[in-house]
Amino acid sequence: MNQSSFIRAQQYRSRLSVVAGFLLRSRETQAKRAESRMKEIHQLNEIVKQQQNTIGELREAIAEKDVRITRREIENGRLRQQLLAFPDDPPLAHHNFGPKMISLCNNLARRIGLRAVPDVLQLVLDWLGADTKLPDWTTVRTWILREGVAAIKRPIEQADDWILLADHSNQIGAEKVLSIIGLRASNLPPPGQALRHEDVRVLKLSPGTSWKREDMKEAYEQLAQQTGVPLALLIDGAVELREGAEMCDFSRDNGKNTIILRDFKHYAANVLKKIVGKDERFCDFSSQLGRTRSAIQQTELAHLNPPGPKPKARFMNLQPTLGWAKMVSWQLSHPHSEARQEITADRMNEKLGWLRDFRADIERWNACQEVVSASSKFINEQGVFRGAARQLRQHLQTLRNNRDQAKDASPHRQVLACLLRFVRQAESKLTEGQRLPMSTEILESSFGLFKQLERQHSRGGFTSLLAAYGCLLHTSTPESIRRDFAQVSVKAMRTWVSDNLGTTLASKRQTAYCEFRNAA
Repeated sequence: MNQSSFIRAQQYRSRLSVVAGFLLRSRETQAKRAESRMKEIHQLNEIVKQQQNTIGELREAIAEKDVRITRREIENGRLRQQLLAFPDDPPLAHHNFGPKMISLCNNLARRIGLRAVPDVLQLVLDWLGADTKLPDWTTVRTWILREGVAAIKRPIEQADDWILLADHSNQIGAEKVLSIIGLRASNLPPPGQALRHEDVRVLKLSPGTSWKREDMKEAYEQLAQQTGVPLALLIDGAVELREGAEMCDFSRDNGKNTIILRDFKHYAANVLKKIVGKDERFCDFSSQLGRTRSAIQQTELAHLNPPGPKPKARFMNLQPTLGWAKMVSWQLSHPHSEARQEITADRMNEKLGWLRDFRADIERWNACQEVVSASSKFINEQGVFRGAARQLRQHLQTLRNNRDQAKDASPHRQVLACLLRFVRQAESKLTEGQRLPMSTEILESSFGLFKQLERQHSRGGFTSLLAAYGCLLHTSTPESIRRDFAQVSVKAMRTWVSDNLGTTLASKRQTAYCEFRNAA
């Protein structure tokens, strides 16, 4: 101890025993702290050991999952390769594609049009990550024309129970296309099921500018040479179709003539036109409707715009207009509806308030439409037979009970009486147990399928694509493609188009432009 330390020690007056005791207690305190720290260290070591064990278990689990993921990826790769393996489809002779691809393209063309077929197929292939050769849309057009011509040229078996459905279709210009489809009475679907496209086949397809009754007589008789004398002929109200059939000598071996029936839906539309269309209130309603369509189609009320007009078949399409009128009438009475959130009451009343004055009329007209709709559905599904009028009356009994029974002269009762009388006249031509269709709706829908295939070209008149009409009623299959392509070559298809369709309106238009360009 140096001099300074000794001097500082002399400043403390505690005895040595006290100092020694203090030091001993301090040592014990430090020993306890050290022991406590050792326990904590031991506990922490245990925790670390447990965590290391947990980490080890997690690493093992992750490793197992990695193995499973790897296996799944391998399996997915195998499945993907299997999914992308295209079906075996060897090309047809003198073709670059097989019948499976051809049938796929033709079926797509029926739904989405010709030009979209390769685009849609390419989108699907890109999504699958696959690569294969695809046909051009012009190639698909040739395929579907060959299939259509083959369907029209397919032999027709002669029988005494053919049911023919005939109608004309026109687009623009003077040319009309006569389409006659048919089926055997033995192949009629059961009662309760309407005719389907697959139940009928195209028997005759013939464009022309003159379809007088003499022309129709000749067309009917030519077809009868292939089918035999038909059991029945179903037509709409066209005079030339009916009178042409009446001029035919359709005498059968049993002495009975071909049964000529008129389409129920066309007749019902004529009844609506007579009873509803001649109502002065309906004329006022139609005028207001036209003005409203022009007034609101580019305003905040555009979502309440009435349906577009159909001048050629207004009373066959009256239901959407009446449905619109009932909906808007309801909106006028419910100012807080969601559809009126951004429309002020003044604007609503200014543009559509006129409908309030027609509410009673709309109810009367809608009652007539309900009778027509229910009757048409019954005829479509049941056909005509002995007792059809009685069953139709019973079918409509509930609908009639919901109307004002005190007023026998109410419009819907007049409509019902006309329709029942029409059905009675038709069923009187049939024998007991005989049942025939009395709706050409399946024929009308076939024209719709053709317009769907044409897309925007339907506004330009008939083209050579009309040859495809024959195959629109049935789905293409690889087997049907093999059969049809073996029967109709590209050359044979073009010959048929040239012989039967002649110079189309589109071809005449193209000629006019070519002459102008050459002269310029």
